[in-house]
Amino acid sequence: MHIEPGIVHGAKMMLSLATAAGGAVVAGKLAFDTVRQDGVSALLSRSVIATAAVFCFFQVLPHYPVGVSEVHFILGSTLFLILGGGPAAIGLAAGLLLQGLFFAPADLPMYAVNVTTLLVPLWAVSVIAKRIIAPNTAYVDLTYRQALVLSTTYQGGIVAWVAFWAFYGQGFGAANLESVASFGGAYMLVVLAEPLVDLAVLAGAKMGAGVLGSALVSRRVYQAA
Repeated sequence: MHIEPGIVHGAKMMLSLATAAGGAVVAGKLAFDTVRQDGVSALLSRSVIATAAVFCFFQVLPHYPVGVSEVHFILGSTLFLILGGGPAAIGLAAGLLLQGLFFAPADLPMYAVNVTTLLVPLWAVSVIAKRIIAPNTAYVDLTYRQALVLSTTYQGGIVAWVAFWAFYGQGFGAANLESVASFGGAYMLVVLAEPLVDLAVLAGAKMGAGVLGSALVSRRVYQAA
């Protein structure tokens, strides 16, 4: 989902600053919810875990340039379910920044574009989760269908934002349309894989319920709302 430098440029970058500010508001709201439910220490500890995970997602896991961007296994819905919305948002923003600072400094001018692409779909996941998961359901008891909806919401949001930035920056020429289409098609593999990862991680969390401390995972993993 890394939009390459130059796709959006010049005065058009001002929009990305505005959308990134909106993403920061989303992250702040989700972080406040975590503090209200579990405390500051829980937010900090989970944010460190999320940041390390996101850094690995970008730098260690396989990633391939396809069309207008790159395909990454970001696992945003997994982070949301296990760590909570606030830590997931902080981890996505911080992990992306660390990866850019240490391994891809050429991507830093596009940070506002890329962080928007990561954070706004996470907010959509938080909204959809409240609608499709009953308050009396712990996350370890989610069905594949529910996990698929959350994954599709997040990954579909990423594809939509990548397409938006590509068309906004480069127009609707045939080559650009083809690049966006190839990227979107390749990302469907992530949409199919992520629900399985979500359920596998939740199953592991269920088996380790007596080991994991409440500060390390979201309270909702094991408890109803």
